[in-house]
Amino acid sequence: MDIKIKKGTMQHRKDCEEALLNSELGKRYFASEGSGESAVLEGVEQGNLYIALIKDRCAGFFYYIPKGCFHSFPYLHLIAVKEEYRGQGIGRKLIDYLENVVCADDHKLFLVVADFNPEAKRFYEKNGYRQVGEIPGLYREGITEYIMMKKK
Repeated sequence: MDIKIKKGTMQHRKDCEEALLNSELGKRYFASEGSGESAVLEGVEQGNLYIALIKDRCAGFFYYIPKGCFHSFPYLHLIAVKEEYRGQGIGRKLIDYLENVVCADDHKLFLVVADFNPEAKRFYEKNGYRQVGEIPGLYREGITEYIMMKKK
């Protein structure tokens, strides 16, 4: 499968929002009207949202913040793949692009993953991220976020 990664633009915002809202992350954190759209627009406006294209169709995206962790390290803020494309290696391609192209000069990357999403945590662990801490109730009471870090 030929997957191309490029910067997302306003024309991709609805596809990215769809991928986000139909993910476990989206269902838990972006259920209120317009919150998913706002998150995607923020990434596009900052120029830090990248999309995966298959035959010119947006299959997923990531949004990162260059110095979003401790004002020093890249932080993967959002990543989502559309339902019909899951399990086809697109998430892995997006992570590879983040690590090896967008953040090629950075030696550490960070993200958080919620306790309600053990599949995502396993995905990150398989891709070299290790849990370095946890924050109970960071975004929602009753949900613990695991801080994940990758050293390159």
